[in-house]
Amino acid sequence: MRYWHPFTEEALAQIKKDGITRLVILPLYPQFSISTSGSSLRLLEGIFREDEYLSSMEHTVIPSWYHRGGYVQSMATLIEKELSKFNKPEEVHIFFSAHGVPVSYVKEAGDPYKAEMEECIDLIMTELKFRGVKCKHTLAYQSRVGPVEWLKPYTDEKIKELGKQGIKSLLAVPVSFVSEHIETLEEIDMEYRVLALESGIVNWGRVPALNCEPAFIADLADAVLEALPHAGVMSIPTVDPRPAVVPLGSVEELLVTYDMMRRKLPGPVAVWEWGWTRSAETWNGRMAMLAVLGLLLLEATLGEGILHRLSIIFSSYSFYL
Repeated sequence: MRYWHPFTEEALAQIKKDGITRLVILPLYPQFSISTSGSSLRLLEGIFREDEYLSSMEHTVIPSWYHRGGYVQSMATLIEKELSKFNKPEEVHIFFSAHGVPVSYVKEAGDPYKAEMEECIDLIMTELKFRGVKCKHTLAYQSRVGPVEWLKPYTDEKIKELGKQGIKSLLAVPVSFVSEHIETLEEIDMEYRVLALESGIVNWGRVPALNCEPAFIADLADAVLEALPHAGVMSIPTVDPRPAVVPLGSVEELLVTYDMMRRKLPGPVAVWEWGWTRSAETWNGRMAMLAVLGLLLLEATLGEGILHRLSIIFSSYSFYL
């Protein structure tokens, strides 16, 4: 993983320890984006360049797999199952919510994420229509941070709009996430659910992430087996009958494809002149830390700061309870 154990570096160390000689790199993002899969590949490239063992290892990459039959069918099956829980499934509006990226990534850097996401939704809806599902659907993007423009429509704004249009039954589908985490369990299940109910939507449902859906796992295994013979080959056609926007290839080849000029992508939040990170999460975290630190200093200086007053209020509230 990029941000928790086992870290990429730890996994590569284990690969070396196990004496692996051929590698299939499979990012667990169905659609390719330079902010997700691309970021991971950039990290791998840096590590490969500095390690003689890894740099000589035969490898190939499966950059995206949203178009594979196992993934599409698994998503359709999960959606069908949740639709059946509504009293009137035919009246349900299917609401696909994907993680957003800054518009500049798509327009300026050529990120294929938006194109792949839209094709992904078309494939899923085609499969559902083949099964007799005739519900209308919407694709929106969540989790935006910072002042720059992200892909639209935004999930929160679209939910409000659907409520105003008189939609009463909504089925949320997290489409760019393969496992449950904070953006499904908190952002969708809590924040967006409350927003939907406040916007006039009466019946709310949410499709679970793929997690360990058997057909999905089996298809990922097939993808790896299909890609393995191509390890070490720099330029080959995809083995899938429906090629993705991004072909199979080596880390270096993919990075050249998506970053021909090695341009630095603009971050969601501009860099401050005194050297803080472009990462919105880190920036927000540090701002929050400064705010707390400021409150603590105020408390220490005045003796009766905001935190002190809040503690009195909460203590009184607990007493009356």
